[in-house]
Amino acid sequence: MSVFESLQSLCDRPNIPWKAIIIGFSAGQFLFESYISYRQYKALSSNKLPPVLENEIDQETFEKSEAYSKAKIRFSVVSDVWALAQKVAFVKWDFMPRLWHMGGSLAATLLPVKYRAVTTIAQSLWFLLVLSNISTIVELPFSYYQHFVLEEKFGFNKLTIKIWVTDMIKSTLLGVAIGGPVLYGFLKIFDLFETNFLWYVCLFLLAVQLLAMTLVPVYIMPLFNTFTPLEDGELKDSIEALAKKVGFPLDQISVIDGSKRSSHSNAYFTGLPFTSKRIVLFDTLVNANSVDEITAVLAHEIGHWQKNHVLNMVIFSQLHTLAIFSLFSSVYRNASFYETFGFVVDAVAPEATAAATATRVFTQGFPIIIGFMLFNDLLTPLECGMQFAMSLMSRIQEYQADAYARGLGYTQNLCRALIDLQIKNLSTMNVDPLYSAYHYSHPTLAERLTALDYVSEKKKA
Repeated sequence: MSVFESLQSLCDRPNIPWKAIIIGFSAGQFLFESYISYRQYKALSSNKLPPVLENEIDQETFEKSEAYSKAKIRFSVVSDVWALAQKVAFVKWDFMPRLWHMGGSLAATLLPVKYRAVTTIAQSLWFLLVLSNISTIVELPFSYYQHFVLEEKFGFNKLTIKIWVTDMIKSTLLGVAIGGPVLYGFLKIFDLFETNFLWYVCLFLLAVQLLAMTLVPVYIMPLFNTFTPLEDGELKDSIEALAKKVGFPLDQISVIDGSKRSSHSNAYFTGLPFTSKRIVLFDTLVNANSVDEITAVLAHEIGHWQKNHVLNMVIFSQLHTLAIFSLFSSVYRNASFYETFGFVVDAVAPEATAAATATRVFTQGFPIIIGFMLFNDLLTPLECGMQFAMSLMSRIQEYQADAYARGLGYTQNLCRALIDLQIKNLSTMNVDPLYSAYHYSHPTLAERLTALDYVSEKKKA
């Protein structure tokens, strides 16, 4: 008997307390993340900079950075408490069948009879529409506070209420226009290949990922920001010379109006592996840093390309997907699993019975979207461990990209750019190792400068 068959046999046992397991896993994740947040909060109480930063960061900036980091942790803990409360209520009081019924009611109200939700897939899409919109509304106070209170207090927010509302409307419409067909295709695979869906799902999600990498930068992101070609001049010449020197397939250099929303800075490139690339610079970076520093930052980004980091992450993502759906195949046809949460599979109820309760749903097939959402909750311990692995992999890649830029002779300018970004973004100076290993996709500034053997010009003097 294979591992998956053993798991399926185990999950098919009656009287498994699925609700208690999911609530327990969610509470365990909350307690663990609260613990490492507490560790980080203590680390932020240190009044001493890491030695490598002592000559680079003034006391006022250090104190402001610590205050900003503490404020973000307090906000994250409150957000996590609210998320846990929602999860417990959602599971304990059977909100899934309630929202399932609500989706059907919405379809009945908005659509002619022949277009109403009559299949499990159609009902699933209406369910997700209701769920996503309710989630957006519920999270509005937190989104408002994050942008217009927390970020505003430390001078980063550039959003207006108009842009904030417009962004939400655009995101909702895009979710329906793009997410709807993608979710339909995803669910249709289970409908067509009930017992051998694994490779079809993985190939479908790979195609979606590659299409997103291709189309989102070109067609979706311009709906939210303006991309302007970098003007001719010293900066453009410097970037093009670097790209030509290392054989980087540069197609276009654009400047994004990031300052419309925030004063944070960044730079990145887009494009599939083995295709031409588009470099994107935040206007906040272009306006505040020297040509040599920006070129050094892009040398780091080109290092990601040279080391095939994008391709590696795509492969890792697909292996992760394969593992998840292999496990999902062991439980997704477990009728008792669905029934615990108010879904009776392969049953028909009289109209009066179906209408009599909002916490009981009768379906002619397995409501896959419900099963997958609940299964994700069961994966909480595994995904916490996976987060450590993904952070480690990302951090290793960042070190490699830094080393690549160093090999091109950009050590000093890269270090200066990293220090400048740290100051402007008020990034955390002191980081607890466990918190960093779990949450940080990048090494800390002190770790990166140490790895680059940086010696402060002020110290030399």
